[in-house]
Amino acid sequence: MIFANRLKEAAQKDPQLDWPNLSYYAEKNKQLLSSSSFEERMIFMGDSITEEWEKLCPEFFQNEFFINRGIGGQTTPQMLVRFRQDVIGLNPKAVFILAGTNDIAGNTGPSNTEMITNNIFSMAELAVNHGIRTILCSILPVYKYPWAEHIENVPETIKDVNLQLEKFSTANDLLYLDYYSSMVDQRCGLKNEYTTDGVHLSGAGYKVMSNLVNEILKIN
Repeated sequence: MIFANRLKEAAQKDPQLDWPNLSYYAEKNKQLLSSSSFEERMIFMGDSITEEWEKLCPEFFQNEFFINRGIGGQTTPQMLVRFRQDVIGLNPKAVFILAGTNDIAGNTGPSNTEMITNNIFSMAELAVNHGIRTILCSILPVYKYPWAEHIENVPETIKDVNLQLEKFSTANDLLYLDYYSSMVDQRCGLKNEYTTDGVHLSGAGYKVMSNLVNEILKIN
């Protein structure tokens, strides 16, 4: 938390230093903490897939306890740095972590399965240590990234990351939410009806995700 506060102070002096974008939700977090209704609060932590969810499927976030903390373009190291501020500091009952696709696309430099999963595992461990129920979510299918077509073996890497996430969830008694299986096509990309560009989701895609979240919450 001390490190995060120092980053925020530095970012106020020079916005270019705010690499994890701690300032993005800073004001909303203050407003949220002024509310006394946090017992059922659930945070959705992620990148653009999460951030756009609220815009394209606003009815899902009409639930006052569903809090969106997605930032477009982010990778797992950025999310890990802001995890204390945007998740732990909000005293949620649960967190849904959906992360890793931008790492595979190389948004903040080259990465591999171990680097990606270690960052996600660290977020999960932080949440568990603070008594937050943790749901690890599968990366969505992608065949090719339009902005990074040079990246090879994308479907194989996504499958590998998801396998490691599922294994970690089982070993640590966490919930694993499998978006992937409901959205994948024959070439291991997103089904056309669920996507706008092969990576990002259409309204129909978000309805699938919303239904899967509601289903896992009912069961568990």
